[in-house]
Amino acid sequence: MGSKPILYGFDLSPPVRAVLLTAKALDLDFEYKQVNTYLGENKTAEYLKKNPQHTVPTLEDEGRCIWDSHAICAYLAEKYGSTDSLYPTELMKRAHVDQRLHFDSGTLFTCLKSVALALRTGQPITDDIMTSVYQAYEFLKLFLANSLYLVGDLVTIADFSCVSTLSSLDIFLPVDGEKFPKIKGWFERLKILPYYEEANGRGIQMAIEMFKDKMAK
Repeated sequence: MGSKPILYGFDLSPPVRAVLLTAKALDLDFEYKQVNTYLGENKTAEYLKKNPQHTVPTLEDEGRCIWDSHAICAYLAEKYGSTDSLYPTELMKRAHVDQRLHFDSGTLFTCLKSVALALRTGQPITDDIMTSVYQAYEFLKLFLANSLYLVGDLVTIADFSCVSTLSSLDIFLPVDGEKFPKIKGWFERLKILPYYEEANGRGIQMAIEMFKDKMAK
């Protein structure tokens, strides 16, 4: 009944990859349309009608659109999940998931944008940027102190959002496995999910290719 959801995105974007991880975890039948932001495909009149903020990802479902990856992941898990494991209905657990999602957008992704901007403009990654990144890693370590995943021992959308950003940061400022074994373990557990490589790994390779010359300097 009705058409399947359409995800507009670009594999290079960590927020897009978070939604792809969520959709794959849900075994969702959806259409994926690439929107290359570097070519301005997110600023066409048609796209702006769907998302006036012209960001990716955008989800179109039942003729209506949602943007912001965290909102999309929560919506998909709520609507299409056969259980509530990805986005728990129990109030405290859900609040913890939401907090980790806000941590991703307000801390991890902010760090990544600072790193990417420095590299794109030929500037060094400053001590201040590195301090912010490693402080973010310290927070992740705390979140993982007593559990396999960011909120308990089951994967949630918080893990998908944070790992898509962390895996990009890890290209430039790798997570030290000796200093952060809990983060390394969490990262490796997510990497072995059967859909991880398709949903997240492809975009990571795009990032490596894009920045390899600047990283070598």
